[in-house]
Amino acid sequence: MLEVGRDEAKAAARVIESGDLFRYADPKSGHPNECAKFERELARKIGVEHSLLVTSGTAALVCALAGMGVGPGDEVIVPAYTFIASPLAPLTLGALPVITEVDESLTLDPKDVQAKISRRTKIIMPVHMVGLPANMNAIMRIARKHNIEVLEDAAQSFGGKYRGRWLGTIGHVGAYSFNYFKNITAGEGGAVVTNDDGVFMRALMHHDGGLAFWPHGKPFDMPVFAGWNYRANEIQGAMLRVQLRKISRLLRRTRAQKARIMKTVAEHPKLRPVSYNDPEGDCSTIAGLRFRDEEQARTFMAKLAQDGQGSWTPIDSGRHVYSNWEAIMAKRGSYHPALDAFRRPENSKSKARYEPDMCPKTLEILSRTVFLDIRPQTTAGQQRKRLRAIAKAADAV
Repeated sequence: MLEVGRDEAKAAARVIESGDLFRYADPKSGHPNECAKFERELARKIGVEHSLLVTSGTAALVCALAGMGVGPGDEVIVPAYTFIASPLAPLTLGALPVITEVDESLTLDPKDVQAKISRRTKIIMPVHMVGLPANMNAIMRIARKHNIEVLEDAAQSFGGKYRGRWLGTIGHVGAYSFNYFKNITAGEGGAVVTNDDGVFMRALMHHDGGLAFWPHGKPFDMPVFAGWNYRANEIQGAMLRVQLRKISRLLRRTRAQKARIMKTVAEHPKLRPVSYNDPEGDCSTIAGLRFRDEEQARTFMAKLAQDGQGSWTPIDSGRHVYSNWEAIMAKRGSYHPALDAFRRPENSKSKARYEPDMCPKTLEILSRTVFLDIRPQTTAGQQRKRLRAIAKAADAV
């Protein structure tokens, strides 16, 4: 969460005072329809045809994959460093995640993507982790070569860009998260974005099983199928409209801070940044440093801590490291065997592996990487203190 305050409180209060919290209220009531307005404003801001607000980033991934026609017998390539939602989404639809190495950019390694493609591969899902853009040029080349579609998991990178294009708009479909920890937030929430009419219509139906009963103002272009309920409410829509207006200003601040950190890094012989596929497009909500090995990384972190400066290493993040995804490592895909993608006959010939040591390169990279969180509220004095501490800690490595 970069910033939430009085403006968001006013927006939420406006909805509560209207008495209409449901996004499909009677249009005659004068209800503002905050969700629909957010969807239009989001689509216009990032330059896509369609935007669908849902309850979470996980819901966005599930609806996006449903819109793309993913199901039993399919495989979805996902990185070994991501939140567990990325591999859970295909499992929800009966497909299998294929866990793939990341490279020094902390995002999908195109070489391992190429190696993991099979005749079952339906989707490549690059994840722009901690605001770091994936190598989208390489990924899109591979996708075109094999006639595979790309779903960008931009849950942690709203506002970021890759070579001038918004993250989430480069692949065939994009998915965002708006939970408490993200760049823009309503506590929870997510969105599917695409230029494909068919994908959007299927995602729309999947996100709301009762869609045919609500006055949403559009005729259906295909037969209605049985969906779920990932429908957002008007408080989420109202808060996100405020957040959307703030994101560019907030990221200008984080990018300015990161530029000062990177200057300190460049001037010190013992410091190296992580590899950036697009330094200018990175959200700059973290500054990433890479070290020779884990021991050196932890020494640096300990020295920073002595000066009251926080840092962390992604190997310790637990839920973002594939080897800690207990249900997936044990191949327990559902509470019921008939719904378990790992047990479905359509997936029986898949060669996808699920072992804690299967992506050693990822584990090694994560263990020697150090992240410094960046917040737009940091003062100039706090920044100067931090820069001195970084240089001092590097001297001791």
